[in-house]
Formats: sequence, C-alpha cells, structure tokens
Amino acid sequence: MNTNVFGAVHLGYVVIESRRFADWRRFGTDAVGMHHDDISPDVMRFRLDDQECRFLIRRGPAEDVTALGWHIDDHASFERIEARTRAHGVPVVRGSDEEAALRGVERLLRFPGPKGIAQEIYTTPLTSAEPLKMLSSGWVTGDSGMGHVAITSARPALTRGYFTTVFDARLTDYIDETISGVKLRIRFLRVNERHHSIAVAAVRGLPIDPVRTRVQHLNIQAAGLDDLARSYDRVHELGFDMALSVGQHTNDKELSYYARTPSGFEWEVGWNPVVVDESTWEPTTHQGISVWGHKPVGRTIVDLLDQFRLGARSLARPEITVPALSGGGIPDD
Repeated sequence: MNTNVFGAVHLGYVVIESRRFADWRRFGTDAVGMHHDDISPDVMRFRLDDQECRFLIRRGPAEDVTALGWHIDDHASFERIEARTRAHGVPVVRGSDEEAALRGVERLLRFPGPKGIAQEIYTTPLTSAEPLKMLSSGWVTGDSGMGHVAITSARPALTRGYFTTVFDARLTDYIDETISGVKLRIRFLRVNERHHSIAVAAVRGLPIDPVRTRVQHLNIQAAGLDDLARSYDRVHELGFDMALSVGQHTNDKELSYYARTPSGFEWEVGWNPVVVDESTWEPTTHQGISVWGHKPVGRTIVDLLDQFRLGARSLARPEITVPALSGGGIPDD
C-alpha cells in the first residue's frame, strides 16, 4: 500500500494575529485586491476563491503568522498524517467547532510546527455562495494550493526534515544569494505540483535568524499579469511600504513584487510560476534570487543594522523546532 501523501497536500489557509485591523483591511482589499469579510470586532477574513476563508486575521499582539492550514485531499491521507505524527509522540489536538468554523472547514487537527507556527490539517473546506467582491479578476489556487510561505531558519536541515516527515515534501531546488555581504542558501520544498509551498532561507555558516517574524513572506498567485501590475500600483498609491520592486525569479520564473504588510512581514504577489513535472524534474542550484528586478525599495543603512542586530540576538534565543518530527534533519544534497 502506498503511504506517501505527496500530491494530496495543499496550502489552504493562513492564520495571522494582529492588532492593526484597519491597516490590514486596507492592505488586503484596497491594495492587494482580495475579498474581505468582517466576522466580528476581533476577527476578519480574506477570500481568494469560493472557499470561505483563505486568510484569517485574529486580534492579538503577535503581529505574525500563528498557523498554517493544509487541505488534505482524502481521508486516507489525512489519517496517515495524523498517525505518523502521533507515532512520533507529538501531541495532536482537535480544533474546536468554533475554530473550524472561523477557518471555513468542517473539522481540523492541530500539532506543533517549526518556529512555533502551528500546523493544521483538514479535508473538507466550506464554500461560500456569496459572489466575490474584489479588485483582482482572480487568484490561482486549486491543485497547487493557494501560494507559498517563506521562513528564515538557523536550523534549516531540521525544518526540511520536519516537512518531509509530515507531508513527504520533496526538494525542488536551491538558490545561493549574497545580500549586503551575507551569504544565504534558500531551500525550496514542494508538496504538490506547485514549485514550492515552503521556502527555507538560512545564513550560510552562521546559526542566526535575521528576521523578527516567524515568516519572512507569504505568497499568493495572481490570475493575470494585469492583476499583478494594478495591485503593485495600488500598494504604492495607498502608501504601503514596498520591500522589493517587480522582478522575475531564477528558479520558478515567477514574476512578482514584495510589499510589507501591516504586521511587518512581507507579502509577495506573483504571476505565472513554472509547474513541476515529476517525471523530469531534477533539483539544481541557482545563483541569485532574480533574473532581473526585485530591487530593494527605500532600504537604509539603519534597516541593515537592525537586521544585523536581530540576527545577533537570535544566537541567544533558541529556535523552536519539533525534534520528534525533524529527526536528525536532512542536510543539503
């Protein structure tokens, strides 16, 4: 019997904690162009398609991503993930009915993840008959999931080991990049046809984490090039910070830009990345993040010094890992 769940796993929703509700509402609806729903004074949601919830914003102090929700295609795969997680001695808890309803799913299970980001799995998303009201013409979800998440890590081998153990993630490729004299290696992991659902960046040779937030950026994929261009203009016009200008990545060929969210981490809007052909794909290493573009916008020496301080501070703050699911980690190939 095949017990591999690769291909049955898709990024389904993201939970964010923030106190900056007014800014998030403007950012999500007026700048990026998603559908917005106010659920209560302390909860809002964004939709990309007919699924009730793709982003859940809950009022709280973290200003960060607190959970990732993974849509599992079938009950057999769901039960395999649950069983392998429990078999490693990791606690798995059932989300409450209220939590499931807020996330737009019938039921969910939750267990610990790297960097303190809870991992949640579900099989049945709830859909809404309410027509989408958004500035974008559409977003790419479906078999590829809803985009990707990028994190920085001082323990990248353990992070890769975790997602391989839990979701049978596969290495797609690497990028080596030098930014402001700091050498980085980025590992791209896929769980379905999308080039990557998780990206893990680390400083080469140094166990430091130069990013304050648990995630470095989130990505969603625009349906059309016009949607990408118009959202880029809206981000500028509404006064939100732009982190990186429009550019094209070396590995997945995605055209994209990076804006800074009200919570401080970055938000990538992309278009037209490659789709992996499992019969022919071989992992390779690319030099540099971008073929062209993706230039830092408005970055000062003060920003660079702050990032250096954060990295130095991380030496005294152990990174949260889940050793039972990470094993000895998976070193670079």
